Amino acid sequence: MHLPLFTGSLVLSSAAGLAVAATTQSISRDNSVCSQIQSTISNQSSVYLPGQSEYDADQTHYFASSSQPALCTVEPKAPNDVSLILQVLAQQNTPFAIKGGGHTGNPGFSSTSGVLLSMNQFNTVQYHASNQTADVGVGLVWDDVYEQLQQFGVTVVGGRVSGIGVAGLTLGGGYSWLTNQYGLVVDNVVGFQVVLPNGNVVVANAQTASDLFFALKGGYNNFGVVTQITFKTYPIGQVWGGYMVVLDDQLNAVTAALNNYIANVQDPKAALIASYTAVPGQLLASLLLFYDGPTPPAGIFDDFLNLTSVQGSIGTRSFLELVQTPPSSQAAGSATRGYYDTATIASPTGPIIDAIVNETTFWSTQLASSSAVELVYSVEVFLPNILQHAPEGSSAYPPTRSTQYLPLAMNFQYTSASDDALITGAMASSAAQLGGVAAAQGQNTAEVPVYGNYATTQSFSAERIFGANLAQLQSIKQKYDPSNVMGLTGGWKI
Repeated sequence: MHLPLFTGSLVLSSAAGLAVAATTQSISRDNSVCSQIQSTISNQSSVYLPGQSEYDADQTHYFASSSQPALCTVEPKAPNDVSLILQVLAQQNTPFAIKGGGHTGNPGFSSTSGVLLSMNQFNTVQYHASNQTADVGVGLVWDDVYEQLQQFGVTVVGGRVSGIGVAGLTLGGGYSWLTNQYGLVVDNVVGFQVVLPNGNVVVANAQTASDLFFALKGGYNNFGVVTQITFKTYPIGQVWGGYMVVLDDQLNAVTAALNNYIANVQDPKAALIASYTAVPGQLLASLLLFYDGPTPPAGIFDDFLNLTSVQGSIGTRSFLELVQTPPSSQAAGSATRGYYDTATIASPTGPIIDAIVNETTFWSTQLASSSAVELVYSVEVFLPNILQHAPEGSSAYPPTRSTQYLPLAMNFQYTSASDDALITGAMASSAAQLGGVAAAQGQNTAEVPVYGNYATTQSFSAERIFGANLAQLQSIKQKYDPSNVMGLTGGWKI
């Protein structure tokens, strides 16, 4: 979950490149795997090399620290080409990565020094009014999906801010502005189209390959390459919300408003994210507010609206406009580096929120001489019953639906690669500190599910992500990927 950086003027940018496919002859002879892929795939798909603008665009991640220089990038256009690519990679035993939106904070999860599969050509949305579902290509970001569905007056349970990829959010579990009403993103998946490591293209749903369907709902990229996801759709009209920024002299008031909201608001159409943020020389809070309707009932957000906002926009707008209202904190592909992390917190009690404020203040001081430009702790407030929208054992994530979980997002951004170890170490220390506060509050932190899309490899392992589901997932993987082809790519490996 990314939240915007609010310092000085807002920077909004985009990147684009011209499409010129690499020919077989243009590929270096010593780069045999790229040459073999080029000669194997159809002319619908393309291979790009260092020095080409398409290669640079394919490599780009939200954080520079998440990118690696690949041998080449491949943009498959059809599932059959993905099948051919996987067979070449398996034969050559070549490391590879699969990139959707490129928003991960873990290096190597969607980047590689081998071959990078950029899924951006899987970019269509097809709405089926007859059964209220939508087929969505995995190369899209949620903005694209909302835009294409709004003409039908429907939406899907997906990302909350601009630029989040469909694939990563869904395959990791996924939280949404609509989660209070409809559950996690994976709870609203009807089926997957997936290319298996043996090259077969299959559909996994509740009736066909149901074990694979279970595994893909939160099990990441361990079982094959997903090319399309079918989602339930829901009616959507005008919604209310936006963002606001308040300065440090009102942080106590923000905390009081947040505690009051958590204790008293039970309306499933309401949701918010409160972020305590440190930027050089300044502490502040940024608030994202949402209500599924043109106007929220009186009393839900009044405490927040009574604060003095120095920046922001709150009002009635389309769902797409709401998602795109917070400003982007940086241009994709900029030099900014960054990581996410999380802490094992079951519910956001007052002492835990106080500890989050203290951590923001502490690390802003500790990292003052580093290249840090933004430290964010985001409290995401959901109703206690959100995991009950689907039955126990229906998805790889969460490993249990009987334990409430606060998906606390930590995000530290900085500019110097020499600070990598310093920043990741600070985040791991802070996550442990907050988990300790939760344990001292009597929360059973050992049983709290860990959200892998926020977790860093510095703090957590795959065993901690998948919990009691790990053995079942390993069995399913052995069935669909006995040669461990998907072990050649990064991620939360099982």
